Amino acid sequence: MSSTIKQTNLHEKADMIRDLLGAKVVVLVGLMGAGKSTVGRKVAGLLGLPFRDADTEIEAVSRMTIPELFEAYGEVEFRDLERRVIMRLLDDGPMLLATGGGAYMNAETRAAIARSGVSIWLNAELDILMERVSRRQNRPLLKNSDPRAIMQRLINERYPVYALADLQLMTREEKKEIIADELVEVLAEHLQKERAEAER
Repeated sequence: MSSTIKQTNLHEKADMIRDLLGAKVVVLVGLMGAGKSTVGRKVAGLLGLPFRDADTEIEAVSRMTIPELFEAYGEVEFRDLERRVIMRLLDDGPMLLATGGGAYMNAETRAAIARSGVSIWLNAELDILMERVSRRQNRPLLKNSDPRAIMQRLINERYPVYALADLQLMTREEKKEIIADELVEVLAEHLQKERAEAER
């Protein structure tokens, strides 16, 4: 397929997705290292939608980094702030929103996302996650002598809850452009199916 035809198809698909999405927010959920921010930015660019990162928004509101917030207030207080920030962002659609790894674990947050958004779980295997997060030092939950064991525990705890998301996409050692294209495809298919069911 020529690049011109591919671009035309992409523009048409992006227009269709924006139309079907209305004011909804596309919410990416998953563990740290799954690619929510990287893939989210790429998809937002493809669809012509704004991209927001919940962690960045939290840092802007609090004027502290995520590790500083964990250190100063603990995880419970942090999760409460995170929930309030996400609630505000959900009223600001349409957009692509990347959430922190623990955000979707909150039942109230999940319910709000279900009302105002389309949730997509970026799933990834342990080895991929470890390889990605080892490049960064700003992961408070992994500040431990055995980060791999912590990541495995998070997988065990969180994956059954992430599985409640509307859609799931497996990320892997693949170019972010390919994962982003796949996400656009599954999102388009989901929104079309949703519209067809609503019109029955």
